[in-house]
Amino acid sequence: MSDTVICTENLGKKYIIGHQVKNGPYLSLRDVLMQNLRTFWNRTKDLAKGNPVIQGDTMEEVWALRDVSFKIRCGEAVGVIGRNGAGKSTLLKILSRIIEPSAGRATIDGRVASLLEVGTGFHPELTGRENIYLNGTILGMTRREIRRKFDEIVAFAEVEKYLDTPVKRYSSGMYVRLAFAVAAHLEPEILVVDEVLAVGDAAFQKKCLGKMGEVAHEGRTVLFVSHQLDMIRALCDRCILLKNGHVVCDAKPETVIENYSHDFDIRSKSFFEIEEDPELPIQIVKGSIINRNGIVQNEFDMFEQVIIQLEYVVHKRIQGGIVNFELKRNDSTVFFSFDTDNHPELLDHREIGIYTCEIAIPYPLLKPGKYVITPGTGVANIHKIQHLADALGFVVVLHSRSSSFLSFADKRPGSVAMLLNWYK
Repeated sequence: MSDTVICTENLGKKYIIGHQVKNGPYLSLRDVLMQNLRTFWNRTKDLAKGNPVIQGDTMEEVWALRDVSFKIRCGEAVGVIGRNGAGKSTLLKILSRIIEPSAGRATIDGRVASLLEVGTGFHPELTGRENIYLNGTILGMTRREIRRKFDEIVAFAEVEKYLDTPVKRYSSGMYVRLAFAVAAHLEPEILVVDEVLAVGDAAFQKKCLGKMGEVAHEGRTVLFVSHQLDMIRALCDRCILLKNGHVVCDAKPETVIENYSHDFDIRSKSFFEIEEDPELPIQIVKGSIINRNGIVQNEFDMFEQVIIQLEYVVHKRIQGGIVNFELKRNDSTVFFSFDTDNHPELLDHREIGIYTCEIAIPYPLLKPGKYVITPGTGVANIHKIQHLADALGFVVVLHSRSSSFLSFADKRPGSVAMLLNWYK
């Protein structure tokens, strides 16, 4: 008998999206009336033909998945990675029987428990206790089987105090804790987990990884999507890389992650410039990665100064305005973040004008690898104004020391490479 529990053959998912035709910066009353008339006519035709109603003047086909084929065996822990829009969540929704494929087929052998996004699978008006029994029933379990696992689920989720409260009153963290506990403990043959674990705190994420590892060791299958590559390394024995809806690599996690990192275009990210938007009270308009001589650069030695230079404009006087950034290594977890609220004097009213700030990263600190920077602006402890995801990037290498120094630079465990003095 075959031990394959998931098999996809030329799987594809197509969406039809609408686009509004632009008529310039101004619209006359006649333009508005004609646009509404066209929209009404197009909707009427779609309804008459039994097609889905799509808003817009023109239509476009978008393939979220195309020709995806793979097999997953019983007991495997498989990670799925890729950039935003690569098709990861669409794949998991098809395998969880939430949406139907537009092409190809997916064969699944066994009960599937899915944790795809905050809020799915639970009825908001029911209590935590009632939702546990509801989910177990959907999975085909008897009330007696659910009762046998009930105490374990509640203890794992740490929601005893709120068990008889409607889940619509739960925080997102509580929701995810209970949802994962239910999915993992009700003994599905296949456990499907999307990026929702990012909502939980570090301790809960660690506990979830341990539980998913137990599930895999018990001979059940885990399919795990995450942008946190360290989690993929820790849990999975196989990894699939999706790009633009296609499978581009299917191998051991280290091989796939290396492939993913090489695909990262770093050279175009050492400088950016965007148009001013007077509606934003404080806005970053220019950014660059420079060396100590002020020259834009995208590759640095470990023992070389990396400087982040940001130019921002204050369009309106704002109190508590901050400029910040996050630094990620190898497109994985956030390495560190920093903002100007460390300088209280900068939180006072900034005058309208153009400002430039430079942040020098200490060295040696960054291990060899590829780094991306997400700069942004906001009001301290209130809200974000800008979030320029992965707007800048650079590479750190080691050329200034002998190859024997690599154990310090890259092979030794840890996120940073610092020289420490040892005293007798």
